[in-house]
Amino acid sequence: MTALITFATLTESDFIMRLIEKIEKKIKITRYGYPFICIGLILTFIFFLAQIYSLCLLAFLFTAFSIYFFRDPERDIPAVENGLVSPADGRVLSIEHLEDSQYNTGECIKVSIFMSVFNVHVNRIPFSGVIKKIEYFPGKFFNASFDKASLDNERNAVLIETENNDRFWTVQIAGLIARRIVTTIKEGDRVEKGKRFGMIRFGSRLELYLPVKADISVKKGQNVKAGSTIICKL
Repeated sequence: MTALITFATLTESDFIMRLIEKIEKKIKITRYGYPFICIGLILTFIFFLAQIYSLCLLAFLFTAFSIYFFRDPERDIPAVENGLVSPADGRVLSIEHLEDSQYNTGECIKVSIFMSVFNVHVNRIPFSGVIKKIEYFPGKFFNASFDKASLDNERNAVLIETENNDRFWTVQIAGLIARRIVTTIKEGDRVEKGKRFGMIRFGSRLELYLPVKADISVKKGQNVKAGSTIICKL
């Protein structure tokens, strides 16, 4: 009996992994989504065998949403000289000129981008350079579209220095539902524009604190794509 159970478990696991591989051929998925997709597929399979079709449908819908949410499409990185690209998919909430900020001592330009649950949530490096500092701030989980989220919410701030010695901050901010900020880089790393560096689950906000000399290319309310949309020229 134990051998049969083990065989069934291995067979189910193998089936799920093959199914994920087939899904990935159609839709590229970030590895952070695997646990959610696997759980959804297992529950769908179990509820189907148990003939609990209402729960089976819910589990299937959860799986489908997870596949959609954790999609990670390839992006064409624009070869624009000194062009800084968006770190996230979403909508530009605001563009502000600040005399000072919690990250910059002196003038800077703050660009806020809101990511809804329907946006791709994989974050990308805005501009090539070296990671000079990473600061994590524990906090609350207000709606990421609120301005107070910038100061009160859990966030992870990354300082990048370019070859021309320009410095800017990219700040990942958790939202109302998002409770997990993922960052795959560390201080001292040399990073390349457009490369992936993490994500936030589920629905959140990204902010850029740019040098005051930055020539902003986007407008408030504009939809942007990570790695593809030019935010400014440094």
